Amino acid sequence: MIYSAVPLLLLAVTLPLVGSPAAQVSQPGQSQAGGESGQQLNQKSGAGESVLVSVYVQLDFSNQTWPLTLSRTLTPPFASASSPPATLAGLGLTTECNVHHDGCTYCACLPGYQWNASVCSRRRPCRSPRSRGPCGCLVFSPPEAGYCQLLPPAAPASCLPTVPGTLSLNSQVQMPGNTLNLTLVTSHETTNLNWFLRPAGSPRPILLQPGTQVSLTSSPGQAVLSILNISHKWAGEYTCRFEAQGFRWELYQVVKVPLQATDVARLPDQLSISCATSPSFQLSCCLPSTHLVYTASWSPTEGSKASLVNTPGSWCLVLTVQRCPAADTTYTCELQSPGLTPLRVPVSVTIIQDGDATCPEDSSAVAWNVTKAGHVAQAPCPVNRTGVVKRTCGPDGSWEPIHGGCTDAGVLALFHRAWLLRAGQGWPAVEAPQILAELSEQAKVVSSPSDLLALLGTISFLAKVVVDARIQLNRSALEALLKTTDKVLDLDTSSLWTPARAQKPSTGSDLLLAVETLARSLCPQDHPFSFSLQNVRLQTQLLGPSPADYRVSFPTRPPLRAHIPRCSLAPLGRNGTNVSITSLVLRKLDRLLPSSYGQGLGDSVYATPGLVLAISVMAGGQAFDQGEVVMDFGGTGGTPHCVFWDHSLFRGKGGWSDEGCQVQTARASPTTRCVCRHLTAFSVLTSPDTVPENLTLERLSQVGLGASIVALLVCLGVYRLVWRVVVQSKVAYLRHTALLNVVLCLLAADACFLGAPLLPPGPRSPLCLAAAFLCHFLYLATFFWMLAQALMLAHQLLFVFDQLSQCRVLSLMVVLGYVCPMGFAGAALALYLPRGQYLREGACWLSGKGGALYTFVGPVLAIVAVNGLVLAMAVRKLLRPSPSEGPRAERRQALLAVIKALLVLTPIFGLTWGLGLATLLEEVSTVPHYIFTILNTTQGVFILLFGCLMDKKVREALLKRFCRSQSPNSTISLATYETYIPEQSQGRSEDTR
Repeated sequence: MIYSAVPLLLLAVTLPLVGSPAAQVSQPGQSQAGGESGQQLNQKSGAGESVLVSVYVQLDFSNQTWPLTLSRTLTPPFASASSPPATLAGLGLTTECNVHHDGCTYCACLPGYQWNASVCSRRRPCRSPRSRGPCGCLVFSPPEAGYCQLLPPAAPASCLPTVPGTLSLNSQVQMPGNTLNLTLVTSHETTNLNWFLRPAGSPRPILLQPGTQVSLTSSPGQAVLSILNISHKWAGEYTCRFEAQGFRWELYQVVKVPLQATDVARLPDQLSISCATSPSFQLSCCLPSTHLVYTASWSPTEGSKASLVNTPGSWCLVLTVQRCPAADTTYTCELQSPGLTPLRVPVSVTIIQDGDATCPEDSSAVAWNVTKAGHVAQAPCPVNRTGVVKRTCGPDGSWEPIHGGCTDAGVLALFHRAWLLRAGQGWPAVEAPQILAELSEQAKVVSSPSDLLALLGTISFLAKVVVDARIQLNRSALEALLKTTDKVLDLDTSSLWTPARAQKPSTGSDLLLAVETLARSLCPQDHPFSFSLQNVRLQTQLLGPSPADYRVSFPTRPPLRAHIPRCSLAPLGRNGTNVSITSLVLRKLDRLLPSSYGQGLGDSVYATPGLVLAISVMAGGQAFDQGEVVMDFGGTGGTPHCVFWDHSLFRGKGGWSDEGCQVQTARASPTTRCVCRHLTAFSVLTSPDTVPENLTLERLSQVGLGASIVALLVCLGVYRLVWRVVVQSKVAYLRHTALLNVVLCLLAADACFLGAPLLPPGPRSPLCLAAAFLCHFLYLATFFWMLAQALMLAHQLLFVFDQLSQCRVLSLMVVLGYVCPMGFAGAALALYLPRGQYLREGACWLSGKGGALYTFVGPVLAIVAVNGLVLAMAVRKLLRPSPSEGPRAERRQALLAVIKALLVLTPIFGLTWGLGLATLLEEVSTVPHYIFTILNTTQGVFILLFGCLMDKKVREALLKRFCRSQSPNSTISLATYETYIPEQSQGRSEDTR
């Protein structure tokens, strides 16, 4: 036992005893530190000669010499009376202990001995040379009984113990980008195997764990460490530590990785200089510390002097050029290492000659020397900042804005630590909370976009490390994260966030994902937890295996509430697992997220209320994203859309999506209730660029459609009364047949359009989709039948003596009037519905943002153009009749008929939709909407007046029908007129009436 603080303590344990081999020897008072009682460390050396046994003996010495009695033959006190006496043949010392001034006892094992794995795992090692082995020296406080044990026997030809394993390396010098493989082959069963790396200049080894670059595999008798895409950051001494045969063992291999040109820092990498103003200059070539020995040199060296400068973690070779060269020169920093190809890094120096355009010296923020036009000047960053700032001298000799970035050294150091932790270097459970705590302080010094990107990158790396390593954070670590997030959201948008987003568009999305991930990683014993800052509010709650309804509210402006029903949480606690729920509200983050919208939202630009609510549910250490959640967002205006941030959209950049979410609150309510079938980050979007709801416009549209429907019904009634009278010739039959189909299609389209607002809007409503498709098809059919009527008129005017049969013309008109619009409507549905760009916001009609509406407006305007050409041709034909086309009176009558036709075709042939296109281009003003609504909803009235009642035959037939008195002359003249026109120009005359 170790009791008092004396200069030297020896624990003698291995005694070769001479006597009967049958003697039973036991070890009295043995503690756990020394091993099992009565442990036999060696086999019998010979029959009846000697045996090695373990006996614990404590020898306390102060300033005395060794007692002479130790050199005599001793009789052990534990020999029994019935057995022959045993003789002490020799004494082997195993452990040497010293008590230091700090009160701790440092016990070191002598050669051939080592502390066993059980003791080694509970005590910290001494700071002693590695020659003592992994457990060769331990620190005891308070002292306890124990001693070093004899290592397994060595090979006969070796005095060292036999290590139960070998560590092999595929190549000691690894080329950058290759994969390093370290293989451990063991001869005994191993436990507690770990890998460590001690980089060059590092005071202690770093634990290696699976990461983006580290891969660990094991099988019986073998373990492999793989490092992917190796670089000089992975060079160093690798240690494989494991336990076997009751002891801890360590095997070592040194890995060397040559440097690349990108690992060498040049300042500057190019230089333009005026020998008149700067006759001397300096060039630097800096290398990181490595296990490879490099020899650096500059060339050319005429008029120059090189000096070596050591910095923490690197060293630089500085070339001071004392005599400016007469012409442009390329200086080369050459790095040589035995057995490797020399590495050459060039630096071009351009000499400014007389007459060259230059940018003058500028010392406004950074000292910029005279620089030749078209070249880039470089300057080091200020103290405590890392990087290089650059400034281009324009062709006209004027300085351009400064670019490049200086990153705060502290922020960059945390970024590198997090990056290495993610790659596989370090102890995540210890280092992740430490980095989070330091980030809270470093957020105060963020002053550039590069600082912001480094800070956000650190948070993202830590979030991935926490998930991969299944780490649980304590309250202090989570508070540090939330404080950092609050400061980051308060940073200036124009000078920091906008440039940062320009460099990395997914910056805001990555921050949201990282904070959401870390916030739900709180230890179960730290629930419930509530935290509130200006831009960040957090509430967590731990529910039992049988959770009730979850409700949470935040006193934000506007207010925010959330509710998860019990039916969504009950399945998570079936196995007796506790359920934890984390609700996080972030302000100002919505303006930092990209304006990207998924299917169902189209290409509109939306506004958010400034709040993003993230809800996470954890059960059994796993995150669950399925379940119904009800949220109330206050203070929303316009047309609300319940959305969530989908990180998978747009190739990982993220975007707003409404999939699985719907609005349940009426429009008149100031609060928007959202019901979603999954859990993530939610918000509410509104459409500020759409035309605001106008009751006057809605009423005007309804009245106009009602009047149009009544007029079209009257038109059908008129045709029912006079049909047989007005279709006595082929031309008249085709003309009125086309007009009748126009009336039927427009009547059905108006009725469908009038009833569409009564249907639930949205792409998930089959009735709404059907109404939009039918309106599209029927309105297009209306205009295509008008086109058929115009083409029939053109054929009658151009081919007077080459007439088609009535059946054939009617078949062609049916194909044009119904098949063509069906093709356009079907193509629009198939093309734009999968993209979420088919329906307009909150309406059962085509969207004007994605292009669906243009599949209607485009054909309509094309039909208007064709009809305009037909009318122009008709006017020209009637104004220049041939001698066979009739007298001048008929010519005047035909001209009047064309004027009437023009009055009919102008509103009917879709000039209204030209104004409709203008409403898409001028969405701010409501005047075009009023004009368009009036003209569009009264087309049925125009058809009744100009297409039906202004027709002379229709009026005469109505008079005959209702008055029941008609003069014979009138009847004869009508019959004569009908028979005369076909003989001259039947098609033209019929169409001009």
